[in-house]
Amino acid sequence: MKTAAPAITVHRWDDLPAEPLKGTISRRVISGERMMIAHVYLKKGDDVPQHSHENEQITYVLEGALQFWFGEEGTQELVVRAGEVIVIPSHLPHRAYALEDTLDVDVFCPPRQDWLAGTDAYLRR
Repeated sequence: MKTAAPAITVHRWDDLPAEPLKGTISRRVISGERMMIAHVYLKKGDDVPQHSHENEQITYVLEGALQFWFGEEGTQELVVRAGEVIVIPSHLPHRAYALEDTLDVDVFCPPRQDWLAGTDAYLRR
């Protein structure tokens, strides 16, 4: 007996509503069962406070530049510019600051349940 093929979904970034967050940060999110991708829009000077999560994260900067601080004390610093990709391990504390107007793509595995539920207080106004 044949089983039905899983449903394929198609999304257009421009058709998704941008969710406003703290400062002038906003994002658009697409989630499957086992991974999530997001466009995150930051204006120069936007600050993503230090946080950590169980999810492994890949950040790909499409436009602009982000300054990152890693670790409990934020002692490891890194600037990620357009065309660069970083992999942030699970549970590693990190903070980001937009050095320029920036568009980044964040991929999470598993999906960020706090983002989906709106309980990510560190990013809220």
